[in-house]
Amino acid sequence: MIEHKRLLERRIHEQAVKADCECPLYNNSNGGRKEMEQRGERPRRSRCTGEGSRQTSPAGPKYRASAEDGRRYDRGRSRQREAAAVQEAAEGWQQKLRARKRRKRNRILAGIGAGVLGIYIAVAIYFGFHFYEDTEIYGIDCSQQTADTVKAEVAKRLGDYRLEIRERGGESEYLTAEQIKLAFVDDSSINRMLKAQKSFLWPVMILLKRSNAAAVAFSYDRDAAMQAFSELDCMNPLSVTAPEDAYVKTTDTGFEVAPEVMGTTLDAEKAEQAFIDALDAGQSMLSLEDADCYVNPKRYSDDAALLEEAKKKSALAKAYITYDFGDRKEVVNAPLIADWIVTRADGEYVIDEVAVTDYVESLAAKYDTFGLTREFYTSLGTTVTLNGGDYGWCMDQDATVVDLLNALESGYQGTMEPQYTYTAMSREENDIGDTYVEICISQQVMWCYKDGVCIVYTPVVTGNPNKGNATPSNGVWSIDAKMQNYTLVGEGYRSPVDFWMPFNGNVGIHDMQTRAYFGGTIYLTNGSHGCINTPTAKVAVIYQNIEVGTPIVCYSSGINYGYAQETIDGASGGGSQGNQGNTEANGNNGSDAGNAGTSQGDIVIIDGGSTSGVTENGVPYTGEDLQDVIIQ
Repeated sequence: MIEHKRLLERRIHEQAVKADCECPLYNNSNGGRKEMEQRGERPRRSRCTGEGSRQTSPAGPKYRASAEDGRRYDRGRSRQREAAAVQEAAEGWQQKLRARKRRKRNRILAGIGAGVLGIYIAVAIYFGFHFYEDTEIYGIDCSQQTADTVKAEVAKRLGDYRLEIRERGGESEYLTAEQIKLAFVDDSSINRMLKAQKSFLWPVMILLKRSNAAAVAFSYDRDAAMQAFSELDCMNPLSVTAPEDAYVKTTDTGFEVAPEVMGTTLDAEKAEQAFIDALDAGQSMLSLEDADCYVNPKRYSDDAALLEEAKKKSALAKAYITYDFGDRKEVVNAPLIADWIVTRADGEYVIDEVAVTDYVESLAAKYDTFGLTREFYTSLGTTVTLNGGDYGWCMDQDATVVDLLNALESGYQGTMEPQYTYTAMSREENDIGDTYVEICISQQVMWCYKDGVCIVYTPVVTGNPNKGNATPSNGVWSIDAKMQNYTLVGEGYRSPVDFWMPFNGNVGIHDMQTRAYFGGTIYLTNGSHGCINTPTAKVAVIYQNIEVGTPIVCYSSGINYGYAQETIDGASGGGSQGNQGNTEANGNNGSDAGNAGTSQGDIVIIDGGSTSGVTENGVPYTGEDLQDVIIQ
């Protein structure tokens, strides 16, 4: 404890020496002596070596012993007081040190504050004349720019101004400053904007996210601008596409919703207003789409009603039917069925039977040939008009309608044939086909073609027109039956025949064994009752190569070309004078050559006949006997 006290005293003393030897404990010339006297203590000799350290003891010899004893006595008692005083002095000195440090710190802080304030004021003054960062005027970045600099840039920018008119479909058109007569106007708005940006709040303002400004004054000629806008392609009615609503369309397999067509037609009033607004705002781009300037469809592909309609109609149009008419086809598919679908009062979709009936009637009108007029190219090389007969196709329309409705209901897909009342041999456009019998009444000859090849050519005798038994002519009939060893019975006659092929009631083709000659003009005087009398050998070939339904073409060419007559045994009879149409045959039992026939037309040489006396275009014809050769 004593050593601690002494150590403390020494430190205080050293500090006091450094502070001009003002030791509060041992300086007898100062308050230390007075304090000790006030406490009733004798001042001790200072241990300091500085000023005031000398002391003179007032005590004489008689007090020396007592003083020493007092010092011994008081030393113990004062130690505590001395320690307290030392502690008090030390705390006071420490307080002075702390105060000195505070004053130094405050001076430093004051200097820093002054510097910060100076920077703040300098920046505030700077932004009093310059725009903040991220400030935009008329599309110009004005960051840290002065008002005059911005004005100059705005004036330049306005001179280069171009407004983009962005249209639907990706196309764009442009209007320039020159077209609208655009000019800059300095109305101090830029200066006011700079002043209003609160420069002394710059620490806060530079941290805020500000909206771009577009405060700039300019002028333009409204009439010139509207004129230029009206001349754009997007405003030309001839250059735009009209909008179209979505709708239900047919496909090869059903129905689907066709998407809407947005089109490019503008609402002129909206477009003009959007244009003016863009100019007033100083925009560099105007999107007509974003400005809702277009005339849009009213129904879109996602319309629930359209989707439902497509679904229901597709269920009715599943059928795919092909009607086969030989070289022609008719298809009943979804596009056609679409025209037959109607809506009932309850909103359901059904097939219209009337429409189906009308369709079948149109097929009959197009493809029925029964009793219709035809053009026929003859074996003589001429074309005749045939307008009679019972040959051809005739559709049973009622039955065909029923079949078609059933097929539609079941969704049938495949080939169908109409129901027919009458049929023909060929379903080609030329329903006569290439297997038929051709009879020329005026020439009294008959041909039989099979698959396009002439297998029979023969003279015949037809009905006598002078007795009212003329053979039906200028028409097409079909073979109704084929019979052998048949007896023909009529008024005043009974004739057994080997081959009988009727085609028009009691009129038919048959052999006539009682007739010795065929061809020429026999029919005018000794003709049949209307049938086609044919040499037995020829009719046998025809019988073997045709079938029931084969067409029989009968016509009259109007000119008898003088074809030779044929006897029953194949010998040639006399020729005929074609230009007069009379017969000069003088053959007897087929043995005489007969007189020469002359003709203005073509000569036909028939099987087994002699060419003697026959001329071709006035020139005697010589050669071998020919078989079924036609010289034209």
